Amino acid sequence: MSTPEYEETVRGVVESVVFQNQTNGFTVIEINSEGNILTAVGMISEVAAGEEVELHGKWDSHATFGRQFRFSSCSRTLPDTAAKLFRYLASGAIKGVGPKLAAKIIREFGDRAFEVLENEPDRLAVINGISKKKAVDISNEFNRQYAMRKIMLELESYGITPTESTNIYKYFGVTALEVIRKNPYVLCGTVRGFNFERVEKLRTDMDLTPDSTFRNTAGILYIVTYNLYQNGHTCIPSNKIIPLACDYLEIGEEEALDAVALLAELKRLYRVTLQDEEYLFLPDIYEAERRIAERLKRAVKFTPSSNKDIKKDVCELEEQNGIQYAEKQKEAIRIASQKGLLILTGGPGTGKTTTVRGIIEILERRHIDILLCAPTGMAAKRMAEVTGREAKTIHRLLEVEWTDEDKPVFRRDAQNPLQAGAIIIDEVSMVDVELMASLLDAVPIGCRIILVGDADQLPSVGPGNVLSDVIGSGVLPVVCLNEIFRQAQKSLIVSNAHKIIHGEMPELGRTDNDFFFMKRANQFLTGKTVTELISQRLPEAYGFDPIADIQVLCPAKRGECGTGNTNKRLQQVLNPPDRSKSELKTPSGRVFREGDRVMQLRNNYNIHWKKDLEEGDGIFNGDIGIIQKINFVTDVMYILFDDRVAEYPSDMLSDLELAYAVTVHKSQGSEYPVVILPLIDCPPVMMYRNLLYTAVTRAKKMLIIVGDEQRVRRMTENNKTKRRYSALKSFLTE
Repeated sequence: MSTPEYEETVRGVVESVVFQNQTNGFTVIEINSEGNILTAVGMISEVAAGEEVELHGKWDSHATFGRQFRFSSCSRTLPDTAAKLFRYLASGAIKGVGPKLAAKIIREFGDRAFEVLENEPDRLAVINGISKKKAVDISNEFNRQYAMRKIMLELESYGITPTESTNIYKYFGVTALEVIRKNPYVLCGTVRGFNFERVEKLRTDMDLTPDSTFRNTAGILYIVTYNLYQNGHTCIPSNKIIPLACDYLEIGEEEALDAVALLAELKRLYRVTLQDEEYLFLPDIYEAERRIAERLKRAVKFTPSSNKDIKKDVCELEEQNGIQYAEKQKEAIRIASQKGLLILTGGPGTGKTTTVRGIIEILERRHIDILLCAPTGMAAKRMAEVTGREAKTIHRLLEVEWTDEDKPVFRRDAQNPLQAGAIIIDEVSMVDVELMASLLDAVPIGCRIILVGDADQLPSVGPGNVLSDVIGSGVLPVVCLNEIFRQAQKSLIVSNAHKIIHGEMPELGRTDNDFFFMKRANQFLTGKTVTELISQRLPEAYGFDPIADIQVLCPAKRGECGTGNTNKRLQQVLNPPDRSKSELKTPSGRVFREGDRVMQLRNNYNIHWKKDLEEGDGIFNGDIGIIQKINFVTDVMYILFDDRVAEYPSDMLSDLELAYAVTVHKSQGSEYPVVILPLIDCPPVMMYRNLLYTAVTRAKKMLIIVGDEQRVRRMTENNKTKRRYSALKSFLTE
């Protein structure tokens, strides 16, 4: 058992700022603590020499930089004596004032210098070298800095981080404290990191009593947003939100209805009647579903200028490639060539890849420019490998940028469309409504749209049921491949996947194919077996690389065989502590070490990456990489994602988790040579067919299920999934 780490306190005056990262607030300072000069490292905003600080943290011994105090929190006061103010001014904190001018100001005014700078700028002009204009400029800059620091000091006293304090000041300016005291809920949705629950705590800590309307509207927006983004809905029935709001906010039904009405009046919520029932939408998601429906219906009406019979081309293609297309494959190739829209779906082994290659070759024969894309880096890489053509992530294809509010902005849109005669989008089941709407916005009129995916897989992590809704609408051209080809029939992974999706128990007794089942009596034996398989048995027997070839997929994060505990065990075995490897430890106790396999947990458009001579920004939800280097001087971690090296400041570690084991949901769009699936202590909510099917279809060469046969049976038989409320099907059939 590890010994608990107790925080210590260090007090002193800042002597100098050795280093400060303006983006994330990571700072190295030297402080004078009772006559001793100490080095302290941590996150703090806009610090300058002369400030008195109280740091809370622990001592650390760094191999290169020696003993230093690594602080997790800081309280401080502005300079209140002539000596401290001199250090502050001499540090360059005030534009136009350096050491020489600072000395003159202190010599002239002594301890009253602070008051003069703040309130009596004209008196500064008596000093040689300071004109009246410069005196006013110095005073204005001093007051701006003082106001900013005063705001940040107060905010930090309530547990708001330096980076967050800086963002609040940038957003609200010098009136930030006044605005927050009047309505703390204004932080919800404007400053990253402040959801309704956190603002509720801040309101209590600051002892504020804002107008109840502010709280009610913010609370209802939080409930709607949470349900949409956590549960995948694009809309919520009003009659479900009102009781939730009354219970969560402890308010009456009339107050909740008034808040919804006000939000609708302000156009922060849309109220839409679908099939005689009222639904609530966030405006952006409503507009996204509307745009998808309109663009797809327009594509159906479009008929390409070339209606040439393709039978001859298909026959030549079959002869050239030595293959025989099935009738449905030929139908898909014909529709893709002659119509403006095709939805191509089917399970493993049904020939989706062969069909897509055929579509590409037919279109290329007609000199039609084609773009290929997929929602994740792994899916795009796999698409490129199987087609032999360049494929990009949707974000990169649309040339993503970002706003100051950390929201994606795409350079490619309706005003600056993509240049192509056809676009093929793979793994559409993973694409949420907002990303699909942005992609379709950028597709030029007259461009063929081919959507490819497996509707039986798990839906997108984000809001919506795009693939299921467009298929289920019945108004769009769909080709469903359901014939398993002879070669694929030899694979037990393929045949068992089809059994699972049809509710039939997979064959578990075979030991001579690519699908294996290892029965274990409890979760501890299951965990032990998984660790042995990935670290010893599979590498020794088949030569698989534990990190590059083998992926553990878990139904859930928690539990003995969830991703949390499995990752800890595998990190200890596959990448144990080593003096030659640097590591970072988060406040929550997670360890990231050079050589670790990690996954990005959310879209982050601020992470910078380099690839040969190319540079860009943005690492996306589900991207997996390897930690190459940890730089303690800059507090930056360098991670290799496929062929891109990304820079991670320490304050972005919350975006990462170890990825020796990942959830099945996070594996969507990826394919691995070997998949190990522990099924022993699954939460009931995760025991359903689509999750098992998705896990099985991630394996390319080998799948091993470790655990309990009854859980496999229960998942196969359970076809009940959480309902996702969406409106795309309704909009398509209007």
